[in-house]
Amino acid sequence: MVTWIVLAVVLFALVLLALAIRPLLTRLPALERAALALLRRQEQVEALGSRAQALQEQLLTLQRQAEVAQRRLLLIKAKHGE
Repeated sequence: MVTWIVLAVVLFALVLLALAIRPLLTRLPALERAALALLRRQEQVEALGSRAQALQEQLLTLQRQAEVAQRRLLLIKAKHGE
């Protein structure tokens, strides 16, 4: 008699566990899609970060070139007495 009660309690616990896990298992595909979308976003952000770094380096180069051009312009003006 005790064996049947123990088996019934264990079976009832397993049924409750299955019912509790079922909603989670039904959401797994959506969670996986969301995780993949986040990974793609992370890759895009990293690519944009490296592109921004390259643009910043180009900007510094252009700034240096503008400073050199401005100095040359000042020298030319000074030679012409302006």
